[in-house]
Amino acid sequence: MFKKDLLKGKRILVTGGGTGLGKEMSTHFASLGADLVICGRRLNVLDETAELIKSKYDVEVKTHPLDIRSYQDVDDFIGEIFEEKPLYGLVNNAAGNFISPTKMLSPRGFDAIANIVFHGTFYVTHAVGTRWIKQGLKGNIISILATWVWTGSPYVVPSAMSKTAIHAMTKSLAVEWGPNNIKINAIAPGPFPTEGAWARLSPQGQLDNDESYTSIPMGRAGDMSELQNLASFLMADGCDYLTGQTIGIDGAQYLSGGGTFSGLSKVKDSDWEAIKDTIKTANEKDKANRST
Repeated sequence: MFKKDLLKGKRILVTGGGTGLGKEMSTHFASLGADLVICGRRLNVLDETAELIKSKYDVEVKTHPLDIRSYQDVDDFIGEIFEEKPLYGLVNNAAGNFISPTKMLSPRGFDAIANIVFHGTFYVTHAVGTRWIKQGLKGNIISILATWVWTGSPYVVPSAMSKTAIHAMTKSLAVEWGPNNIKINAIAPGPFPTEGAWARLSPQGQLDNDESYTSIPMGRAGDMSELQNLASFLMADGCDYLTGQTIGIDGAQYLSGGGTFSGLSKVKDSDWEAIKDTIKTANEKDKANRST
């Protein structure tokens, strides 16, 4: 679909780049010639992804363990990256989410999501963007959101609130940073199943049957290549006038009234405890592999 050297010479940072959508986008950027920096909280996973990418493509892939909830850690890391070689692109992909009735949500549970999606995304965007402005460099930012930035969604309120804030940031900074030759857009994917996300959003298989796609006019989940192609188009040169936009890629799901977790209203309170335990198990598995 694209020329093989479409992104050659461009250095792109992908947060949460070791797994899921981040891994998929990073791999596709590399196939088009981009050099990469991928960060996340599990160095072993990042290194595995880097080795896989480098075994396929002749590009540079740097890894770095990073907790984007800490602004100082973020700023120090971005400073080191720019001292080596400035970035051209940033993909804000790092996120966290889980399903829960809001009445059962603790402040700590809310912060677990908001500190990553809201605060962390801003921290990285700010650290990168201010350096582009100071050094007079062109820049390109893509944030991964969700279609509930337009609709809201029950049972994922911390994520819905945080991603909607990044949707507002995208529009706001397109205006503020446009004069500095910085382009900023966002992608709002529909269902693109990945192991990590589904362990917390569909812990007991709620989203893993054909009925879960009845709200999608196209009748299916997204193919990962479709998301990869959209991200690569936005990251490439040639359409710089496109900025400040959040682009949905969901088979028209949200336009047909779907795309939220409203169907979980049928789940009984007694069943939520079992769901909570399943999510907790998935979190503990991740923590066991996390570098600190």
